[in-house]
Amino acid sequence: MLFKRKIYTSGSSLSKLAWQKFLKNKLALAATAYIALITLISTLGYLITPDSTPFANNQILEIATQKPGSKLSFLLVRKNEIADHKNILQRMFIGEKNAYIKTPFTSYSFQDDKIILKDYAPETKDEDLMNLEFSLADVCFPIKTKSLNYNYEKDHVIFQDIDGTEKTLSTSELQKLILENNIKDERFLLGTDRYGRDYLSQLIIGARVSLSVGFIAVIISLIIGIILGSMAGFFRGWVDQFIIWFINVVWSIPTLLLVIAITFALGKGFWQVFIAVGLTMWVEVARIVRGQIFSIREKEFVEAGKALGFSNFRIIFYHILPNIMGPVIVISAANFASAILIEAGLSFLGIGVQPPMPSWGGMIKENYAYIILDSAYLAILPGLAIMLMVLSFMIIGNGLREALDVKTTTVKS
Repeated sequence: MLFKRKIYTSGSSLSKLAWQKFLKNKLALAATAYIALITLISTLGYLITPDSTPFANNQILEIATQKPGSKLSFLLVRKNEIADHKNILQRMFIGEKNAYIKTPFTSYSFQDDKIILKDYAPETKDEDLMNLEFSLADVCFPIKTKSLNYNYEKDHVIFQDIDGTEKTLSTSELQKLILENNIKDERFLLGTDRYGRDYLSQLIIGARVSLSVGFIAVIISLIIGIILGSMAGFFRGWVDQFIIWFINVVWSIPTLLLVIAITFALGKGFWQVFIAVGLTMWVEVARIVRGQIFSIREKEFVEAGKALGFSNFRIIFYHILPNIMGPVIVISAANFASAILIEAGLSFLGIGVQPPMPSWGGMIKENYAYIILDSAYLAILPGLAIMLMVLSFMIIGNGLREALDVKTTTVKS
């Protein structure tokens, strides 16, 4: 016969039973794996993005709205400035300024000390394409002056480097350097946006914003919600009445309007969005913490703590809170999803993360007009990314709620 009853076996804590139950939930595990993958990709950031410039903002207007999978040829022209080399952590988190200017072309040829390019213009006939001329030395090196000395008899170019060093190289040597280092083919897996930026890079860096806003907003909401909810549930009386009044006031204001008001007060920007979203999400946490403390405030272990002379702070944070964190964890997963949606909405309205920093909501705003054109994917891809991220966190929240309900287990008798 099968029946349910409470069982407590040695070595089987509630947290261990919850973890075992969560591991059996295949859908929740898949959602967790997806979140972990997106977190890893966004953390590596500029180390793996095709465009490693800050904010993935290398704009090449000639190649705007290229289709996914497009392959183009570029001439990398060295900028006449000293390269700012960064270490691996700096490149990972803030990117590195590009030392070259990318010039797309359809064909090229060498002539004396110059390279001649046929400009890239997909809707222009070949005979109408413009010719672009670049000095060989100017393509390969950061030169100090544009006045280069070319000796036709000796077939050599004489110039000064940016650091003042004089160099003399033959045209054949310069041509070889260009063929090896400065002519590159690049494939755009997800195409480019209307500014000619690599769209895959924009999506990857935009994931950082959504995950960062969710994480920091949840941390802020947990700090405020747990403190106020604990005080209301433990001390009761006028403290509870005042906190409940404050919660009801905040609760009565529509969340999006409150976020917009806080954003206007703090200003537009990256960190302001974190604070604005976090300050509107603590209410649910406070209500849950207050209700849970109400249910266990009179338990024997709380009375024992008071009898032993423990401080209220120690009783709340060391004895009560660890026993009520299950529901708090579940609501945190839901708040994470809500924070992502709120940030995307703010960025779409233009009062969230500001350009040139990419965000999924901002990408939808920039490209939503393409939905009725042949480049609808420019708006669909960030929208799909938001949907999958929010769905994953909601699935994880549901999985945690089921896993944490481990007080009863089916056993055979």
